[in-house]
Amino acid sequence: MTRRDFLLTGFILVLASRFDRGGIAGTESPQPRIETIRKTPEEWKVLLTPEQYRVLRQEGTEPPHSSPLLKTKDKGLYVCAGCEIPLFTSEMKYDSHTGWPSFYTSIQGRLETKPDYKLVYLRTEYHCARCGGHQGHLFDDGPRPTYQRWCNNGVALKFI
Repeated sequence: MTRRDFLLTGFILVLASRFDRGGIAGTESPQPRIETIRKTPEEWKVLLTPEQYRVLRQEGTEPPHSSPLLKTKDKGLYVCAGCEIPLFTSEMKYDSHTGWPSFYTSIQGRLETKPDYKLVYLRTEYHCARCGGHQGHLFDDGPRPTYQRWCNNGVALKFI
């Protein structure tokens, strides 16, 4: 990598961090700040199953088609399995045919995004704003009206 390529990549990453799905970061109407929950790994291991811990705390991914929530069609809320803050409503869910529960939008202010390069190319990862638990990835191939696909690990959610 040349010095020029390195500087250009750095500039693009800084510029990209100023944007989010809603426009320039910081220009949206202010949201009430969610009080965060902090726990040690040992405390999380007591509260979560091993699979929930792997996904929520270690940013793992469950196997496709493994979640019973994939076929859930009842009315209700999908809450974070780590802290039980509501993230999605049943009205936001749709069948993306990907093998994971998917939503075309989320409850505003409940999820935070960050860039993810674990598979080399850029993806948008999202986490619970309260406990920081890894939920899934956000894609721009969803249905109208948002064209978003919030692709969630079922084990990271509880249905109420």
